[in-house]
Amino acid sequence: MTTPAPFGARLDDVVVHFGKRRTFNADGTMLTADASTALDGASVTFRPGVITGVLGRNGAGKTTMLSLLAAFTRPTSGTVVVGPEGHEEDPWENPWITSSTQLVRESGDMLNDEKVSSTLKYYADLRPGWDATTAERLLDVFEVDVRKKPAALSRGKRSALGATIGLASRAPLTILDEVYLGMDAPTRYAFYDELLADYAEHPRTILLSSHLVEEVERIFEDVVVIDRGRVLLAESAEEMQARGFSLTGPAAAVDRIANGRRVLHRQQLGGTVQVTLEGAPDDDERAAARDAGVEVGAVPVQDLFVRLTDPKGASR
Repeated sequence: MTTPAPFGARLDDVVVHFGKRRTFNADGTMLTADASTALDGASVTFRPGVITGVLGRNGAGKTTMLSLLAAFTRPTSGTVVVGPEGHEEDPWENPWITSSTQLVRESGDMLNDEKVSSTLKYYADLRPGWDATTAERLLDVFEVDVRKKPAALSRGKRSALGATIGLASRAPLTILDEVYLGMDAPTRYAFYDELLADYAEHPRTILLSSHLVEEVERIFEDVVVIDRGRVLLAESAEEMQARGFSLTGPAAAVDRIANGRRVLHRQQLGGTVQVTLEGAPDDDERAAARDAGVEVGAVPVQDLFVRLTDPKGASR
């Protein structure tokens, strides 16, 4: 079987409204307005053939964005295209695109009242690249009983079944939306290892949405951060890691070196202060820190994500 080219994806100025809100004027006429906005002018490009971490706080719009790519949702306005480089198309009601896109949501999308084996057969018929041998092996690794119905499985085993479907589909665009929920730590780490191994052997585009950033940041090649319906940043993991650094030491010395920098976070214990600053330290700052006994440190992606999306805003 010829391995299909990995799919890329792009959103241009996408808005998604859900629901309607009805109110009345003083004269009794009714006004109808959109009740909520999930995405508000979101624009982003997902590179084909890489693993991208999709990060955002609860309600930021992550799941809506991923659902758009899988044609589970249509945008209120703006454009969405998915496909191999140079051949991207609107995924909505597009069998060629949707058969090559696998979205695994935390909610499941399984045949709950039939045996697990029936769910596997369903996806095998739906996905041209389905690998039954991989599915069987992963279910054995995750200890999922195919004779049971998904509804009878624990939450962790259901999550493991979803992860199996995502990897065994071998879809050119594989989207894993909080697929780890319910898994215990050993199972999550087994999943991460299996994902990397399968990706290395069968390259495709993988979008991984997760709140456990500290666990999965080692997997990411690119990072997209969504904040209140907009794309806050979209760049390589290396570029994101260079967005901040920390200074730890005597308060007066730290404040002097940090002067003029945007402060993303500050905490103090006695006379010792640690600040997280935006950007990368220059040679002068490193020299000043060394002379003053101030430690210069890297900031984990999870910490940067938390600070950059702080609804209270960072100090300046």
